[in-house]
Amino acid sequence: MTDYIASLRDRFQADIPAWSWDLMVALIAATIGILLALLVHRIAFGVLRRVSHASEGMTDNIVVEHLYRPTRWALIALGIVLAARETPALSEIWQRFAGFVMPALIGWIALAILKAFVEAAVLKADISVADNLQARRKRTRLAIFSRIATFLIIFLTIGLMLLSIPGVRDIGVTLMASAGLAGLAVGAAAQPALKSLISGLQMALTEPIRIDDVVIVDGEWGRIEDIRTTYVVVKIWDERRLIVPSTFFLEETFQNWTRHGSEILGTVFLHLDPLAEIAPIRAAFETMVEAHPLWDGRARGLQLTETSTNSIEVRLLMSAANAGNAFDLRCAIREGMLDWIRLNQPTAIARQRVDSPDAAGIEIDGGAAIDPPA
Repeated sequence: MTDYIASLRDRFQADIPAWSWDLMVALIAATIGILLALLVHRIAFGVLRRVSHASEGMTDNIVVEHLYRPTRWALIALGIVLAARETPALSEIWQRFAGFVMPALIGWIALAILKAFVEAAVLKADISVADNLQARRKRTRLAIFSRIATFLIIFLTIGLMLLSIPGVRDIGVTLMASAGLAGLAVGAAAQPALKSLISGLQMALTEPIRIDDVVIVDGEWGRIEDIRTTYVVVKIWDERRLIVPSTFFLEETFQNWTRHGSEILGTVFLHLDPLAEIAPIRAAFETMVEAHPLWDGRARGLQLTETSTNSIEVRLLMSAANAGNAFDLRCAIREGMLDWIRLNQPTAIARQRVDSPDAAGIEIDGGAAIDPPA
C-alpha cells in the first residue's frame, strides 16, 4: 500500500504540492479507518444487544448500553492508529494528540464499566420489600465506594493527560523541591474537604446511616435519600431536603429509627378524668388495634402511666412494620378512641373541678356564709 501511494504521489507531484498531497492522503486514510471502525462497532454491538436481550437478567443489558458510546470512540481511535501505521503524515498528526486521547478513552471506558456494575448491583438490592436492611446496606456502600472510585479514575485520567505535555512534566520536576511546603499549604486549605471525604469513607465502613434509613436530625423527621462523599441528603416528610455534612453523623447525636430493622413501637397519650373506667377503654383499644390493617401483631397494650389532681394519663402502645405505618396507625387509633370515649363513656373526658360551698359543708342563707352547726 505504501508503494502504491508513493507511485501516485510521483505521478501527480508536478501538479500537487507535497504537503497538500500528504494532508490529502492522511485525511483519506483517517476517513477509511473511521468508517471501518464504525462498521465493526455497529456489527459487534448488534450481536451483543441480541445476546443480552435474549438473556433473562438485566446485568448484561446494562453493561452493553453503558459501553456503547465509549467503545465506539475507542474503535475510531484504533482505526486511526492502524491507518497511521501506513501513512507517515497521519502518524505524525496522531502522535500530537495520542497523549490526550488515549488516557481519556481509557478513563471513559473504566467509568462506564464502573457505572454499569453499580447500576446492576443497585437493581438487585431492592429496598421496596418489607425486610430491606441488607439491601439498604448494600446500596449505601455502593453509593459511597462508587463515588470514591469515580473520583480516583478521573484524577488518574487527568494526571496521565497532563503528563503527556512536556512542559507540565518539566514544571513538576522543578517544583519538587518546594513540594513539601506547597503540600502543607494545600493540606491546610483543603482540610474541611479532606475531612468530609474521609468521613464519607468512614460512614461506608461503620454504617451509622444507610440509604432509606429513618432519622431525626435537628428535630426533623426524614429518610436518608442520598449519601455523598462530603454530605448527606435527608428527605423530610413534607418533601423538603435537608443537606447535612457527612461529619455530622460521626460527631453529633441523632436518632436512627431503622438501625437494625424497620419495625417500631408507637404511642398515643390520652388525658382522662380520674373517675374514668379503664377496663372498658382497654377492651375497646385492643379491639380497635387488632382490627386495623397497619398493626403488625407484635405488641399492643394500655397502661395508666401518670396521675394528677384533675386528670390521669393513659398510654396506648402499638407496633407497626415501619415508621410511616406507625404514624398513620397512631393517628387512626387516637381519633377512634376519642370517638369511642365521647359516645360510650363521656364521663371519662377530663374536666376541671371546683369545690362549691355546699361540698365544703357551708350553707348559704341570703347570700351570707354560715358556719355549719357543731
